[in-house]
Amino acid sequence: MAMVKVSVLLIGIFIGLVFGNWVDGFEEILSFNETAMSFLDSEHMEAFGASKAVGASNVLMVGLTLIQGAGAKGAVCMDGTLPGYHWHRGYGSGANSWLIQLEGGGWCNNVRTCVYRKTSRHGSSAYMEKEIAFTGILSDKAEYNPDFYNWNRIKLRYCDGASFTGDSENQAAQLQFRGQRIWLAAMEEFMSKGMRSAKQALLSGCSAGGLASILHCDEFRGLFSGNTKVKCLSDAGMFLDAADVSGGRTLRNYFGGVVGSQGLKNTLPRVCTDHLDPTSCFFPQNLVANIQTPLFILNTAYDSWQIQSSLAPPSADPSGYWHDCRLNHSKCSPAQIQFLQGFRNEMLNAINRFSLSKQNGLFINSCFAHCQTERQDTWFADNSPVIGNKAIAQAVGDWYFDRTSVKAIDCPYPCDKSCHHLVFRTA
Repeated sequence: MAMVKVSVLLIGIFIGLVFGNWVDGFEEILSFNETAMSFLDSEHMEAFGASKAVGASNVLMVGLTLIQGAGAKGAVCMDGTLPGYHWHRGYGSGANSWLIQLEGGGWCNNVRTCVYRKTSRHGSSAYMEKEIAFTGILSDKAEYNPDFYNWNRIKLRYCDGASFTGDSENQAAQLQFRGQRIWLAAMEEFMSKGMRSAKQALLSGCSAGGLASILHCDEFRGLFSGNTKVKCLSDAGMFLDAADVSGGRTLRNYFGGVVGSQGLKNTLPRVCTDHLDPTSCFFPQNLVANIQTPLFILNTAYDSWQIQSSLAPPSADPSGYWHDCRLNHSKCSPAQIQFLQGFRNEMLNAINRFSLSKQNGLFINSCFAHCQTERQDTWFADNSPVIGNKAIAQAVGDWYFDRTSVKAIDCPYPCDKSCHHLVFRTA
């Protein structure tokens, strides 16, 4: 069996990654120090698979550009450094089409975690990679990205800790929470680079970036004239306000810390905060039905990040009953699978009203995974996950270009044999 090892910084620790093919679908095994981990950095669940299907020698590497005018607008990362992005220019039929991918990477919910975060690439551009691989929805090859390969494709880096929504500071801790200003400065930069005359535009993002694409979707639409086709895509951004295995609300408490410590009350969508508390308005289930712009929700029904950090975190499972199941779905008991089926039902209920709109799209596959657009093996490859023989790239393209309506909801686990499951192994 071919083995690939990758080292990835994950909450201050390194993860060793091993890829393996199994009889039932496709599993990818991650080794990590569970006791050192708190709120798993969601972006890294997708980063390690990014170049697998393309081959390292064929991957497009795109350099980092800092937004030079951002500092004067107070649009800075948590440590005061300039925000940045990676841009590969469109050409041919895609020269006037723009895809903006918002980077993911978790959040910080108090002074301690935010101070730690500003010493990482998710809090400071000083730590960002000078170039990154463009794969999956960012690929420049038609065979790997059939509908968007020749568009202007931009990855906007994430360094504010609140899904591009904050606009405050903590002077005592020397922390800047300027996600909203970064968003505005970046959009102004892209408009000046040619996006103003876009014929087509798509705002997308993974995980915390997928939540950001929901939060900013209508704002993005407002940048363009009525002649521009504008849509949004959220990948693994449907974080549910769900009860954990102890009956508590781990993620609600965590999001409450994000909203409170970064002062998001005044920057979250008014259509929500006018009738719900700010923390509820950081949960997409309370936002998606009111978004006016066409939106595509791509999510696994058994989101690995939410199982790890929201449903069955160690803090909610002191006896360790969920330990093995949390790491590997094949180790779950029938009762645990039944609990996870309940979570799937909550996911489907949360998008029910949203799904009634003809302009919206859905792809909810029954996999234990997280983030599927930037990973080549899950976006578009010979053995990509499918629903009804349609891969994710095809589903998104069909929806964006109005080729057909896409409301794809998978049958419950374990029926889907095309999944690329994530399996975790403690070091």
